[in-house]
Amino acid sequence: MVVTAEKNEKIGKMTFSSVYPHYVNKIEKKGRTKEELHSVIQWLTGFSEESLQEFIRKKTSFAEFFKKASIHPNAHLITGVICGYRVEEIEFEPYRQVRYLDKLVDELAKGKKMEKILRQEKN
Repeated sequence: MVVTAEKNEKIGKMTFSSVYPHYVNKIEKKGRTKEELHSVIQWLTGFSEESLQEFIRKKTSFAEFFKKASIHPNAHLITGVICGYRVEEIEFEPYRQVRYLDKLVDELAKGKKMEKILRQEKN
């Protein structure tokens, strides 16, 4: 599937705070913790706990959220299909970054070990 500029713009306008409760619900139903979720988000974005709470409080859009993020240099190692899209083939940002986050949350919910979720370069 191909991401259009319109779809990219639409997802960029969505707020992090509107999706965050869904992430929490998804991982907690599978026995994972909010702390693990925050570790995954921090790994991808570089945001502290305080920053995350501020983005939630301010209802920050995904476009702004990812504009302020320091995307982990190993984020390109996040591959696979999420919501019908192969993440490594998505050209538009913030759409690709949102799908990176979705993929990590999905892996957390599926019980993957944190060492696998927080990708490391292979030597």
